[in-house]
Amino acid sequence: MNFQFKFISKYWLFQLLGWGTFISINTFFAVTFSQIDHVYINRLIIFVGIGFLMSHLMRTLVKRIALLSKPLAYQIIGFILISLVFALTIGFIEAQIIIMAGLEYKEELKLAMSQQVIANSFYSFIYLFIWNCIYFIYHYITETRQQQVDTLKLETLVKSLELKTIKSHINPHFIFNALNSIRALIDENPERARHAVTALSNILRSSMLTDQQETISLEKELNIVQDYLALEQIRFEDRLSVIYEIDDETLDNVIPPMMLQMLVENAIKHGISKLVEGGVVKIISKEENGFFSLVVQNTGHFESRLNLEGFGIQSTESRLRLIFGASASFSIFEKEDSIVEAKVIIPQI
Repeated sequence: MNFQFKFISKYWLFQLLGWGTFISINTFFAVTFSQIDHVYINRLIIFVGIGFLMSHLMRTLVKRIALLSKPLAYQIIGFILISLVFALTIGFIEAQIIIMAGLEYKEELKLAMSQQVIANSFYSFIYLFIWNCIYFIYHYITETRQQQVDTLKLETLVKSLELKTIKSHINPHFIFNALNSIRALIDENPERARHAVTALSNILRSSMLTDQQETISLEKELNIVQDYLALEQIRFEDRLSVIYEIDDETLDNVIPPMMLQMLVENAIKHGISKLVEGGVVKIISKEENGFFSLVVQNTGHFESRLNLEGFGIQSTESRLRLIFGASASFSIFEKEDSIVEAKVIIPQI
């Protein structure tokens, strides 16, 4: 079947099937009511031949004037007018051919030419209008479906570009500080320097892999954060303390890659680094009421203007919205005196 119709367009296939069905239905009823004869057959062939030609010319006109691209009201009016004009044309041509071929029925011999044209045009209008309705509905559904597909593709593309743009900004900003710390350790503590190089390598590898991932498990993200904090503890020494309160049941939950690392980095950059005596970074994860909660607390003060204008905060909100939808949320505030809390809430999948 596919081979036979491979080189026939849908339009011509539907034309053949449509007019073929019209012939079959009319022949069936003519045979059923014993009304079939050579006059009936010839008239049916004449009407179908003219109708086939005129319907094709209608379609050519519709495409030429780009009727389907116009507003819906213009399309409806246009199809009605086109159906009327072509129906009158068919009525006139059909009447002329029938008279010349002597295919008139007895009752038609009493009718004037104008009356025959009007009678033929009336029935032609009904059939052409049905043809145009089918043509309009087919293209309307096809166009609507294509628009939906195009919209989905566009949304997917925009989402992908936004995520790539966001990820391109989430690179470890501490690399130079880490390298300087490692350089200072080479002579002082070679073993610790080797561990620091390994930790930095792990972070860079993970950062590059985020371009291929939309989400990552909390367990893998924590491994990255632990390497990051190990490097920062080399730089801050006793000024930085880290506390983990991780619910084991949350380790399989997924989050945007490098998100937790960015929140911890913000905590150090805007909190710990500004305090002469240093402070504490606390990471908490737990499940509550069908949601997964991830919290980063740090010693310091919440400077709303400075923090909210940073790309990290904006990227966190955008990534959560793009990946998890409106049910995910992010907030950052000063929980109590000298404690800043960044909290991410994600629906459990």
